Amino acid sequence: QVHVLESGGDLVQAGGSLTLSCTASGLVFGDSAMGWFRQAPGKEREALSCINWLSNYAWYAGSVKGRFTISRDNAKSTVTLQLNSLKPEDTAMYYCAAQKSRSCVNPSTQPAYAYWGQGTQVTVSS
Repeated sequence: QVHVLESGGDLVQAGGSLTLSCTASGLVFGDSAMGWFRQAPGKEREALSCINWLSNYAWYAGSVKGRFTISRDNAKSTVTLQLNSLKPEDTAMYYCAAQKSRSCVNPSTQPAYAYWGQGTQVTVSS
């Protein structure tokens, strides 16, 4: 059984930074592209970023490009999302997800991801 678990969500002031982490078990982590999504209240879930198995390719949504950075450590089965220059509109539940592919296939689409975590809350105060 695959388990995906996010951590690191917190309350932070605008302009601040936060590091989200995600661990995955029950799968061959090194064979899975990993992604991050978020969902704000009353809004659709939004794709943020995806990183391939070798960490030599990363995709970012335009809304976070240049502010968020994704990375992974296959030895620790962990993927990290560094959030910088946070804005109140970044407030949302952040989700980690795993693809069955090594490459980021259709990284902005939810059906491309087979396994999901329960989310970690990020709140940015103005």
